[in-house]
Amino acid sequence: MRIVIVTDAWLPQVNGVVRTLMRTVDELALLGHQSQIVSPDLFHSVPCPTYSEIRLALKPGRRLARLIDAFQPCAIHIATEGPLGIAARRYCLSRKLPFTTAFHTRFPEYVKARIGLPLSVGYAALRRFHAPAHGVMVATSSLEQDLAGRGFRNLRRWTRGVDTDLFRLRDKSFLDLPRPIYLYVGRIAVEKNIGAFLALDLPGSKLVVGGGPQLAELAHRHPEVRFAGPRQGEDLARHYAAADVFVFPSRTDTFGLVILEALACGIPVAAYPVPGPLDVIDGAEVGFLDEDLASAARKALAIPAQRCRDYALQFSWRRSAEQFLANLQPFGPSAAASPPSALCYGAGASE
Repeated sequence: MRIVIVTDAWLPQVNGVVRTLMRTVDELALLGHQSQIVSPDLFHSVPCPTYSEIRLALKPGRRLARLIDAFQPCAIHIATEGPLGIAARRYCLSRKLPFTTAFHTRFPEYVKARIGLPLSVGYAALRRFHAPAHGVMVATSSLEQDLAGRGFRNLRRWTRGVDTDLFRLRDKSFLDLPRPIYLYVGRIAVEKNIGAFLALDLPGSKLVVGGGPQLAELAHRHPEVRFAGPRQGEDLARHYAAADVFVFPSRTDTFGLVILEALACGIPVAAYPVPGPLDVIDGAEVGFLDEDLASAARKALAIPAQRCRDYALQFSWRRSAEQFLANLQPFGPSAAASPPSALCYGAGASE
């Protein structure tokens, strides 16, 4: 099957959305399917206000249509609600083609944190965006229930995985810092609530891995914290594995892929009892969830590394990709609003 995935989030960004899409495309290829990513690097773009690492495509409609037409997809998935996502939605509606979307990010909370826009306005806009989708993919049951309560329909589960070959138990001597080492990995931005982590009264060291609009400001304000900047691949995995506790201060993430990466490295998790952490680790005895984040971090030190690793092994990118495939709505490559065709279902076997 030929699948177009339209996303406003793509390289060189490094975040959960990008990593999820990259791994999904890899797994789809192994399953015999061909994917085409339509991303901002294929268009003229400008930096997103307040977040220059994010590029926004300018007037992408015509070029996006040409790219999709040339690929002749059997299914279209819209991953984000930005300029490319809006253009792809318009393309599908104008041609009466079914499509799926995903709710990766709580943009209403992020926008409220930055400019004060009421949540009701943000969710009304997203509800309208996703309403025509054949399916809206969500990562957790908590997010599904929350969105259903806000009037979203056609919600479908799409879990996440972790690369347990890359993220694994390793020698902790990689980091020469006073122990215990409390680690944060992710964007350094206001919506991640990283200030709550930096303010914790904990013994040992705090380590922050990642980049973002608040990096310079917070590094200046917290000289006692080691800011390692963005890391990828083996370098990132070594930082995870050398820590003692992973602290996840976000209250707005829809899943928290970094939680699984830490657990795969044998690192227990401390987080708030909110959607995301509640869905991933509650009851699994691989971390502590508490409104007193410092208490959760101290308690997590006693959790065995192998228990964390064993739990992470349950999450596979293959299962995630299979769920993604099951949620798609295939259509004939030359037919609009048609039922799934034999050509679409059989395309992957010969391409």
